[in-house]
Amino acid sequence: MATVVERFSIQERRPDVLSGTPRAHAIDRWIFVFMAAWFIAIVLTGFIPDSVMKVGMVRAGARPPFPAVLHMHAIVMGSFLLTLLTQSWLMATGRREYHMRLGVLGFGLAALLVAVGLVLVPTMYHQVWQGAHFGPPAMREKLLERVSELDNIMLMQIQVGLLFPLFLGIAFRAREHHPGLHKRLMFLATAIPLAAGIVRISALPQTMPWSPLSLQLYVLLSVSPMFAWDVIRNRRVHEAYWIWLAIYIPVSVLIQILWDTPWWHATARAIMGM
Repeated sequence: MATVVERFSIQERRPDVLSGTPRAHAIDRWIFVFMAAWFIAIVLTGFIPDSVMKVGMVRAGARPPFPAVLHMHAIVMGSFLLTLLTQSWLMATGRREYHMRLGVLGFGLAALLVAVGLVLVPTMYHQVWQGAHFGPPAMREKLLERVSELDNIMLMQIQVGLLFPLFLGIAFRAREHHPGLHKRLMFLATAIPLAAGIVRISALPQTMPWSPLSLQLYVLLSVSPMFAWDVIRNRRVHEAYWIWLAIYIPVSVLIQILWDTPWWHATARAIMGM
């Protein structure tokens, strides 16, 4: 009997085929560096062509200049992503002490990003609203359509404004007693605002502006390299993903339900004071 139990225990503790291999340990260290670089690539792919196009429109007088808060948002978001990349690189190279010191900056940037977003959303909305009602007649109809789109986009912005700090808060609390949860939720939280860059990648099939489904699926796809490696390496779904999905999916379903409904359009304009 003891022999049977001992054999069973050995089978239960048997590592997967990758455990102990240099390749597995290297991927364990560098997968998060890859994810940070991957997120930056997504943002740059979406925003660089879009920004160049819009700068050209400003110079041609086809749209008003960018408000200062938009530039601030770009700087803070870029700084946060670069900090995430640096943090993951520090851990991959064994510099944990510096990682912990820089973590304060990362969470400070995250808080600033949320604060700037609270100013940016109404600023851009009011700019388009003013143009739709008091701008050149030739542009009013197009801008009125844009106002309706912004009503819906506000749902995605609210999702970012709520879930991004929520998941970062959980990650921050878990940093000492559960580092595995901490590092995964840092990336899962950051994936949510990537929708702003993804929607600007014209080469991707999109359901926007009629439905947010494509954006929601692309956000899931953006974290798939990290998720796939976790499942292959550990043969299970880490609890960080269950926490993230348990909140992200219901909120995404609610957005689908509210999207482009008369009630939401009226509510969005009431929120904006219109």
